[in-house]
Amino acid sequence: MIIEPIIKGVVARSAHPYGCEAAVKQQIEFVKQAAAIKNGPKRVLILGASSGFGLASRIALAFGGSQADTIGVSFERGPSEKGVGTAGWYNNIFFKKEAEKEGRIAINIVGDAFAKQTRAQVVEAIETYFEGEVDLVIYSLATGIRPDHKTGEKWVSSIKPIGDSVTGASVLLEDDSWHESTVEAASDAEIESTLKVMGGSDWESWIDDLINSESLAEGCKTVAFSYIGSEITAPIYRDGTLGWAKVDLHQASHSLNLKMSNFNGSAHASVCKALVTKASVFIPTLTPYLIALYKVMKENGTHEGCIEQMQRLFTTKLYNHALDGDVQHDIPVDAERLIRIDDWELDGATQAQVKAIVDNMTADNFKQIGDYQGLKKEFMQINGFDFDNVDYNQDISIDELQALVD
Repeated sequence: MIIEPIIKGVVARSAHPYGCEAAVKQQIEFVKQAAAIKNGPKRVLILGASSGFGLASRIALAFGGSQADTIGVSFERGPSEKGVGTAGWYNNIFFKKEAEKEGRIAINIVGDAFAKQTRAQVVEAIETYFEGEVDLVIYSLATGIRPDHKTGEKWVSSIKPIGDSVTGASVLLEDDSWHESTVEAASDAEIESTLKVMGGSDWESWIDDLINSESLAEGCKTVAFSYIGSEITAPIYRDGTLGWAKVDLHQASHSLNLKMSNFNGSAHASVCKALVTKASVFIPTLTPYLIALYKVMKENGTHEGCIEQMQRLFTTKLYNHALDGDVQHDIPVDAERLIRIDDWELDGATQAQVKAIVDNMTADNFKQIGDYQGLKKEFMQINGFDFDNVDYNQDISIDELQALVD
């Protein structure tokens, strides 16, 4: 079969395996050429490892100077008669292949990260491959539903404003069309459910389980990824259900930091820049901001994708500063103890340029005055398409794809 891109709304319904391989290799090449991570971790657990910031973290730590061994947890679907499977499935496979070429341990655990049995698998893998301890735990889970396996209840997140409705535009990636819509304010129940799904309680639960299983090494760090955004996106993000959930995540980092101090370690939330990810494309009214932001930051030479953000996080925030001779330095944080790698996005001049574009953006000109082509290409490449070095006319069989697992 010939694998072609299929997009429904903002959801990719197909993925190209060898395009995913190209994406992984491209990120590996970047970190090998970038400033190296020094004093980095050697045994890393990544919860949500198959795409976005989680995958980029895994690549940066394995190939970007730290030479870390990794255990990656993700919930992905492999090839079958029903379809080719998800991009994350192939990202896991090709990451493992490249890591093992260079002598790295790369364990992929595919399962529900909320499930008790998955946590047991993780602890067993840490015992088996990491001599029972990890040096870093990355929390990068992105999902719209969180099941409570004790009660059978399911919490469903809602991306909505709080208090008042918000009217704005989004672009459907399926047909590149501009749509105006109004998003109604969230109910109290929707706010509470979103906090359960996207807040900090699951991160804290994971760390508690790892502490109880004695799986954290002396000096172990944990980091989760967050976003705050600017005044432009505040109505749908910072002041909405997502923003409240991120505040909950930030608060969890403080309580976890106290627990991690028992191991001379730390816990931090890292605030990242706005990017095209499988999760971010679902946020209503965000597309115009992203289109404008991409244009401005590319013209200013400050644009970063996930891999650039993660390499900068580990080289300038979490690790390279940590030990200078015999002098120990603190991790650089803001007044709320957050690591900020959204600093280039929130630069005042940058935001003024972005606002000027957003204020003038319409259905007729969004492709011309913003970088919609760049945004769309990035979305396609997340799913393995639009790479110049991949033959998209090649005939691929399901048997061939299933053999990749081996």
